[in-house]
Formats: sequence, C-alpha cells, structure tokens
Amino acid sequence: MSLQAFGLILLAGLIHALWNIAAKKAGGDARFAFFTSLLMMFVWAPLGWWLGRDVVPLWSAREWGIVALSGLLHVLYYVILLRGYRKADLTVVYPLARGTGPLLSSLTAVLLLGERLTAMGVLGIAGVVGGVFLIAGGPGLLRVGRGGGDAQRRLRKGLTYGVLTGVFIASYTVVDGYAVKALLLSPILVDYMGNLLRVAVLTPVALRRPAELRTLWTAQWRFALLVATVSPIAYVLVLYAMQTAPLSLVAPAREVSMLFAALIGGHLLGEGDRAARVIGAVLIAAGVVALALG
Repeated sequence: MSLQAFGLILLAGLIHALWNIAAKKAGGDARFAFFTSLLMMFVWAPLGWWLGRDVVPLWSAREWGIVALSGLLHVLYYVILLRGYRKADLTVVYPLARGTGPLLSSLTAVLLLGERLTAMGVLGIAGVVGGVFLIAGGPGLLRVGRGGGDAQRRLRKGLTYGVLTGVFIASYTVVDGYAVKALLLSPILVDYMGNLLRVAVLTPVALRRPAELRTLWTAQWRFALLVATVSPIAYVLVLYAMQTAPLSLVAPAREVSMLFAALIGGHLLGEGDRAARVIGAVLIAAGVVALALG
C-alpha cells in the first residue's frame, strides 16, 4: 500500500469516527437517514453536477446497475446501523460492524477478485480483528453473555446489529471497489449518484408520519447536516485509496477509525471498559501499520 493511499485512509478514519459519534448522539432511525441523504444531495450538488455533466449521460446499463446496487446496499447498511445505535452501545455495534465488514471484504477480494495477501497483510488483518474484539468488550462480552437481564439483551442486540451491519459493509465495499477499479468510475460520482437512489428509497418511509417528521427534523437537523457534509468525504477518500491499493488491504485498514472512536467516543458517550478499548485501539493501529507495510 502506498503512503498516499495510507494517508487517505487515516484521514478517512478520523472523519468516519466523528460522524458515527454524531449519528449515535442523534438517536435517529430511517428518517434520520432520510435527512442526511437529502441534505447530502443538496450540499454536494455543485460538485456532483460539475463532475457528472459530461460523464453520466454516457453511462450504460452496467454502470447504472452497479451504482443502483451500491445505493441500495448503503441504505440497508445505514438503517441497520442506526437501529443498532438505538438499541445497544456504540462501542459494541460500531467495532463489530467495522471488524466483520473488512474481514468479509478481504476474503471476497481474495476468493473472487484474485487478490493475494502477504504474510504481513495476514498479520495486519489479525491485529485489526483482535483489536476490534477488545474494543467491543473482549472477555467481558462472554461474561455478560452468560448473565441475564437487560445487560444481556442489550449485548445480544449489539452483537446482532453489529454483525449484520458488517455484512452490508462488506457488500457495498466489494461493489464499490469493483465500480472504481474495474469500471473506472469516479469515486465521487459513485457516492453521489448512489445517494440519489437512497433519497428515492427513503422518501416514502419518511413521509408516512409528517407531524413526527417535522418534530424529528427540529431535533436532528444539526446532526444530519454534519453527517451529510463530512461522511461523503470519508468514503470518497477510501474509494480513491481503492484505485491504487488492493481492496483486501484497504478494507481492514479503514478500521483505524476504531482507534479514534475508542479514544473519542468512549469519553463523549460515557461507555465503560476504556482500558481494554484503548489496548484494542493500539492493536488496530499496529495492524493497520502492518497492512501498509505489507
């Protein structure tokens, strides 16, 4: 992995952690996803128009199909993620999602896209996955799992939504990686045009209860605007990194965001086990460095 790709992933990781913390604090559902997608459409419209005015009309059914699939997978990912944040701790859902996703993405890239992993790359992936396990609670997960009551139910929900979110992360990562590496589509246009589909899919859901929608807008629009403004930057940086580095390395390297989430999110959200989560974050950082060297 080049230093340029590594730098893009580091910056993307910081931005990604920050917008996930904002989404957690908003406590939203599919309507919050609608707010962010709608605002994203307007905020990034000038750049989308500038880059797409001569290119998009030339797209064939193949390009439109891959962008549509990407948009749908992103909708499912975001809605499931928000639901997990409402029902469980961010420091359970987020690391499990971010750990499952790159593991599945790397396996898919190796098995289906013909990519190869070096020994250093394998060690890096192991470090990332191990760090994610510690941040999610480590051995404490097993102790809580054997207990009962609300803590056990909350943990189970966190595990379920975290893993399910990770499946969608892996799915859209492979699809988008194919779009920018094989079809040579602009990363910015893949994200922006896919977001237009997200708006179309989420609009009927959001408009079912107009009165509630207005109330939620009043409470959540600031968080939605923050997510709409910065989240595309994080993901587009990753897509640019995918153009020059193997997807099987980029996907787990993205989990450097867990380092930032552990250090920032644990403090802001008051979620416990900080020592284990900091150790996990260091392990992730070491794994990411190994991936860069590999």
